[in-house]
Amino acid sequence: MKKVTINTLRKMKQAGERITMLTAYDASFARLLDRAGTDVLLVGDSVGMVVQGHDTTLPVTMDQMVYHCAAVKRGVQRAHLVGDLPFGS
Repeated sequence: MKKVTINTLRKMKQAGERITMLTAYDASFARLLDRAGTDVLLVGDSVGMVVQGHDTTLPVTMDQMVYHCAAVKRGVQRAHLVGDLPFGS
């Protein structure tokens, strides 16, 4: 399968095609979502609440976001990867 790039997404939008985007925090889920054909995977700072158990996203650091983005990247072959910046960065 061909990699999804910014140009791919632009062409899909121009053609009126639907673009799928889901959130992943680790390689296992990234691999599943990638194989399912998801176009874009987001590594959100919501990892603070979903994975780390915080009440908000405020404690999430840049190092933690880099860690989770790297993990997701290892599970992706096709999807475009987008990483959030933590609050205040």
